[in-house]
Amino acid sequence: SLLLALSLLSPWGSAAGSCPPRCVCASNLLSCSQANLSTVPTPLPRFTAVLDLSHNNVTRLRADWAPARLPHLHALLLSHNGLAFVSTEAFAHVPRLRHLDLSSNRLRTLDENLFSDLGELEVLLLYNNEISTVDRTAFENLGRLRKLYLGQNRIARFPLELLREGTRLPQLALLDLSANRLRAVPAGELQALPAWLRDRLYLHNNPLACDCLLFQLLDRGRRRHLSAVEDFQDELRCFLPGATALVKILELAGKPPLNCSKAREAVLEAHLGDSVTLGCDSRWQGVRSRHWVTPGGERVLGDGGNGSVVLLANGSLQLRALRPEDAGTYSCWVAGPLLNETLYVELLVHNFTLHGPHDTLNTAYTTLVGCILSVVLVLIYLYLTPCRCCCCRGTEKPPAPRDDSINSSVLSTTPNHAGGTGEPCGSHVASGAGTGQNGRFKGGGTPPVPARPGPKAQRKVSDPDSVSSVFSDTPIVV
Repeated sequence: SLLLALSLLSPWGSAAGSCPPRCVCASNLLSCSQANLSTVPTPLPRFTAVLDLSHNNVTRLRADWAPARLPHLHALLLSHNGLAFVSTEAFAHVPRLRHLDLSSNRLRTLDENLFSDLGELEVLLLYNNEISTVDRTAFENLGRLRKLYLGQNRIARFPLELLREGTRLPQLALLDLSANRLRAVPAGELQALPAWLRDRLYLHNNPLACDCLLFQLLDRGRRRHLSAVEDFQDELRCFLPGATALVKILELAGKPPLNCSKAREAVLEAHLGDSVTLGCDSRWQGVRSRHWVTPGGERVLGDGGNGSVVLLANGSLQLRALRPEDAGTYSCWVAGPLLNETLYVELLVHNFTLHGPHDTLNTAYTTLVGCILSVVLVLIYLYLTPCRCCCCRGTEKPPAPRDDSINSSVLSTTPNHAGGTGEPCGSHVASGAGTGQNGRFKGGGTPPVPARPGPKAQRKVSDPDSVSSVFSDTPIVV
């Protein structure tokens, strides 16, 4: 009866929550990995939070694989299944899913609105499939997606404009497009991506076409020690015009036929409300054309920009009445007679209006005030510290008899005070003071203790610099 009661209390004890055959269940975790399953087992417990169906033979994920709603499911693992079809309604009953692993399968397309029901999805793994087509609306409604892995597929073109708009995947911070079939990645689209995504965009092991703009973007990432560039320098390769072998992109500097020049970058600091001018000091004479790209991806052409952003005749970019959103990396694209060049200017906009000279004066004033206060506190400590003995001008009272215990004279450096009534002080400073070791005060005339009868009458008063000075090297202010 006890075992029956325990089984009824367990979540797996009821019929609706029984563990499916060939699966292992622990709390709200359901593992059916390597169980030689061809379909998703049913019924699935309603409280399942993690469902592992990896390494099976589930080749089709239909809309009815989860006939009942699974409100607590946040991780679904379907890797290594030979999965070739996923219904567009397959995730209607798992709206709380945050981690979806569809890697190492046989998916070929990402259809329209395939993941639109997963509004809370954060990590999507699609690497090592056969994906060649990505629909523009496949990632619709994925407002919380942070990591998207599409490496080792057959993608020839990925719609980067979806990321540039910032509406479909506003929180995406990592995009893996490595080991695909990308031949051209427009540098303008890459530059227009948000900085946090541009710095974690993996493009290695793609047959890219060699381009100086792409080289300069990657070279800038290498100087900034970005892992997406620095860790995969040998795998970042491209095709030169008329060549059949791949060359390393980061070795194109100054080599024919492109003769790419390295990107130069400057850092400029300003304050809110200021007007600054970003220079585009290209080394080429006879520049054919030049334009700027703002951190938001807006192109500023030769005819000038809006009222706050103006392209000057000498190619410089003038920014007026700076705002916090004006901070970021500005790039100047120059078309020269021999090759193109890109210059970068990092603009830092400080969130206060005080300028350098005011800041220096303010710092000096603060330091001076601090020094004056420190001197005043030291003088107060030295001359205004109350002394209990200075106010004692009455009849001298003999000191209390010393105890025979060495703890009284050695371990305690404070004098024993008698508990007399009406006495403001219990002891007096001895006369005949002199200078002791290390310049410390040393009492030169310690009053003798009155003789007492008995064997202890010959005990002398201990020298203040003898045993007690060993235990305390700090002068005591009474």
